[in-house]
Amino acid sequence: MRDCYCTVNLDQEEVFRTQIVEKSLCPFYGEDFYCEIPRSFRHLSFYIFDRDVFRRDSIIGKVAIRKEDLQKYHNRDTWFQLQHVDADSEVQGKVHLVLRLSEVITDSGVVCHKLATRILECQGLPIVNGQCDPYATVTLAGPCRSEAKKTKVKKKTNNPQFDEVFYFEVTRPCSYNRKSHFDFEDEDVDKLEIRVDLWNASNLKFGDEFLGELRIPLKVLRQSSPHEAWYFLQPRDNGSKSLKPEDLGSLRLNVVYTEDHVFSSDYYSPLRDLLLRSADVEPVSASAAHILGEVCREKQEAAVPLVRLFLHYGRVVPFISAIASAEVRRTQDPNTIFRGNSLTSKCIDETMKLAGMHYLHVTLKPTIEEICQSHKSCEIDPVRLKDGESLESNTENLRQYVDRVFSVITTSGLSCPTVMCDIFFSLREAAAKRFQDDLDVRYTAVSSFIFLRFFAPAILSPNLFQLTPHHTDPQTSRTLTLVSKTIQTLGSLSKSKSASFKESYMAAFYEFFNEQKYADAVKNFLDLISSSGRRDPRSVQRPILLKEGFMIKRAQGRKRFGMKNFKKRWFRLTNHEFTYQKSKGDPPLYSIPIENILAVEPLEEESFKMKNMFQVIQPERALYIQANNCVEAKAWIDILTKVSQCNQKRLAVYHPSAYLNGHWLCCRASSDTAAGCSPCTSGLPANIQLDIDGDRETERIYSLFSLYMSKLEKMQEACGSRSVYDGPEREEYSTFVIDDPQETYKTLKQVITGVGALELEHAQHRRDKFKRTKYGSQEHPIGDKSFQSYIRQQSETPAHSM
Repeated sequence: MRDCYCTVNLDQEEVFRTQIVEKSLCPFYGEDFYCEIPRSFRHLSFYIFDRDVFRRDSIIGKVAIRKEDLQKYHNRDTWFQLQHVDADSEVQGKVHLVLRLSEVITDSGVVCHKLATRILECQGLPIVNGQCDPYATVTLAGPCRSEAKKTKVKKKTNNPQFDEVFYFEVTRPCSYNRKSHFDFEDEDVDKLEIRVDLWNASNLKFGDEFLGELRIPLKVLRQSSPHEAWYFLQPRDNGSKSLKPEDLGSLRLNVVYTEDHVFSSDYYSPLRDLLLRSADVEPVSASAAHILGEVCREKQEAAVPLVRLFLHYGRVVPFISAIASAEVRRTQDPNTIFRGNSLTSKCIDETMKLAGMHYLHVTLKPTIEEICQSHKSCEIDPVRLKDGESLESNTENLRQYVDRVFSVITTSGLSCPTVMCDIFFSLREAAAKRFQDDLDVRYTAVSSFIFLRFFAPAILSPNLFQLTPHHTDPQTSRTLTLVSKTIQTLGSLSKSKSASFKESYMAAFYEFFNEQKYADAVKNFLDLISSSGRRDPRSVQRPILLKEGFMIKRAQGRKRFGMKNFKKRWFRLTNHEFTYQKSKGDPPLYSIPIENILAVEPLEEESFKMKNMFQVIQPERALYIQANNCVEAKAWIDILTKVSQCNQKRLAVYHPSAYLNGHWLCCRASSDTAAGCSPCTSGLPANIQLDIDGDRETERIYSLFSLYMSKLEKMQEACGSRSVYDGPEREEYSTFVIDDPQETYKTLKQVITGVGALELEHAQHRRDKFKRTKYGSQEHPIGDKSFQSYIRQQSETPAHSM
């Protein structure tokens, strides 16, 4: 049996790691990882490791999906065969070189041809065992010769600048005449190639590590001399037989990858304005936003970009109020209100997820952490009880946990975000107006979201809401399931609560809570979060933990003679301060009040020869920090920037490099108080929860409309059919909600026009990009398979239909 874990890597940089599943050959992880990708990459890779207590963990195998193949597996559960991993196949990075063939006249007047190979630089080499000291070997190889030369070793960098030239004699000297200029023998040149190998200089006894190679046949010089290009490094073909894939097992993944090209804001004005008017359209089913929900295969697809767009422009409450009122009018039974997967319920879910995440954390996280750490047994099913466990003791443990969770939820009303309260107020009013005889419907309309779709799922699966870093262990998971079931029933305010449980042991346990005080507490809480005249939650000044984790920081030089070394520290960010301490739970060694953060910017790698560094700039000095990977670095920079965005003394310019040896490395200014030399990153929204790019969301909505264009056209036909024909309609039209065919048709026409205009802009952009892109450039090195397939697509597509 094995103790396995899985890592997610951009090329070879680890950005996420699952928990370890012990003693299993078929581990189930069930973990979700989401990130914005902050750099270009070639492969999304997954490595399976076997933990070893005494030695370095061993790699079982990997799955590497090329970037251009990600769409093939988009949002589909897929089994991938594990591939064998060895040093010769693990390559990344690119090389910039120049080849030049020239004639050299010797002292005796004899002419010979010389090949000059200039290795300029490399970028993005892998970091091996925490370090990268690269050098290159350059070999001229042929059937009868192999001549090798070597660059100097560049220390502590994975972007080495070599700029070294090596000369090789290519042809035998011959008598000089002008006609023989570059007239070398065909068979010689056709069989010769330049091979460049990159190595990591290692102090280990096993020798230097191979980083990748490239092979260039000299016949490329027939087309142009000199030949200058960027090349992707390739794996070495060592001729050894690798293990069969089926010998290593397989990995089940679901990868969702989206890539949008976003134009400047003015391109989106027609479509964006049409969407933002949705709340004012009568009936709302004829609005552009509602139409998107009708044509998308999954309502969730439409809800995510719509909610983000409306939140960005402050229109989410009127839009959700409009579609909720329309849904309530269509509902016949008050007991089924908002129970389906409609556009309304998905939009409210997404709003709660975006606007309510910090509320969820500050309310539930301390209690969830306590349940996870205490490991008290709470099993109340007599069939599942283990030997030695007491049913009474377990019942008491569970009752205490439920009481704790119920108490923190029902006393958290003042912390509920305003946008959620405004939505709940509109739901309550719409439900009470529609079902005037049912006095409880004003509560159940709200509780169906706040309890059933917000708190209960977070208790059940805390890792999906970032309340825990990984899945909980089986015992804790069972405890949280029982707590979640009870909280869900308490919040539902149903008439016969014990009957709502299928299990008799749950019905018996629920009798503990069958008191009026629990129902009163729920109603008071629901009244508070759905009333229009509630207190502003921003006046509740309690620290909210935003992010924490280990990083490496450089000493700031607060002591006059102290060493400026690097140390690993536990960093903690709240909405009040940014602190670090030796370990989690220790007292802070240093604290920066949020109002003292003047800027948060990346730090150039050349400063300390270290990747993923950023700087937190304060009035007297800058704190230099190294994150674990590029995704972590971006996440810290983003959250620190957002939380300090409203500071009045924020800087407009900064130094992108460090102050070392008496001067700034970027601008060479000697004063440590010299004004910055580069503009700071442009401002972000001050609201911590809602960092949203409105143009990007509009582009996403355009992509969905474009994808479902055939359904838009079918909906147009349905509108036409209903306008002229009152009889039974065709089955394919019956799935659409169309209250006013004429208004809906008018909106559909505007949507299709707006989508068509954006499609023309995208086509023009693709043509322009195709014209100015050069194969072998830094952006598209030779060996870039995604660019090769792009070239093939463009050459096959006629210009007029592109």
